[in-house]
Amino acid sequence: MNKGLNLVRALSPGFAWYIRPQRRNFMLSESQSPNLVRFSAYEVNLRAGELYKGGRKIRLQDQPFHILAMLLEHPGQVVAREELQRKLWPADTFVDFDHSLNTAVKKLRQALNDDKKKPRFIETLPKRGYRFIGAVEFPTKPAAPPQETSTAAASNSVGRVAKLSTDNNAAFALVSADEEAAVEKEKLDAANDDVGLSLLIAAQRLLLVANGTQVRILEVQPAGSRCLVRILEGEHYGKTALVPLSVVE
Repeated sequence: MNKGLNLVRALSPGFAWYIRPQRRNFMLSESQSPNLVRFSAYEVNLRAGELYKGGRKIRLQDQPFHILAMLLEHPGQVVAREELQRKLWPADTFVDFDHSLNTAVKKLRQALNDDKKKPRFIETLPKRGYRFIGAVEFPTKPAAPPQETSTAAASNSVGRVAKLSTDNNAAFALVSADEEAAVEKEKLDAANDDVGLSLLIAAQRLLLVANGTQVRILEVQPAGSRCLVRILEGEHYGKTALVPLSVVE
């Protein structure tokens, strides 16, 4: 196996291979682009590398976000496939470029609920590249961040039966079995350590839980960002897990 592909075998049913390109620093300078770009119901913070819809953060992997950033740099203009390859996949990266690019664009379209055949945002020009065709705005000031849910209000959720709702309608959510696993997961995510994540999955310290699984909220953390839940169905029935409040409906 070519080491450049950074492939990790996922140790859980339903996942054959976990593939993640290496993370690269892709920050736009002040002279290149404004920090914020808005289109339709979406807002993109280019400097922070974050995508929002209606004030809610949408999870988007590095490569799809970088493609979006490059397209937003030149709205209405064609960004060539060769240019995307040069900036996002260095010459020493051993990867099936066509497959990787097509996959990244597909994930971007999924995040934007865009249709390849009838695009609102991302237009494909066969064998040439891609073009952003949506109307964009460049606000001079950031929109006011949505107010955080107070601890008291969040506590009212305790005892409620809810459903996991993953970002981008992903099939599974990766949740932590306890606080220690949650902290370790954050470190591994920051380091792009897919091997470490796979080992935590194998040790059942991280759980792959299907989207839409029913859970009961047992406790809301003081910061109001995560909650302890009991899984009520599926492979991990009866187990407890820490999940972000943002994925509990």
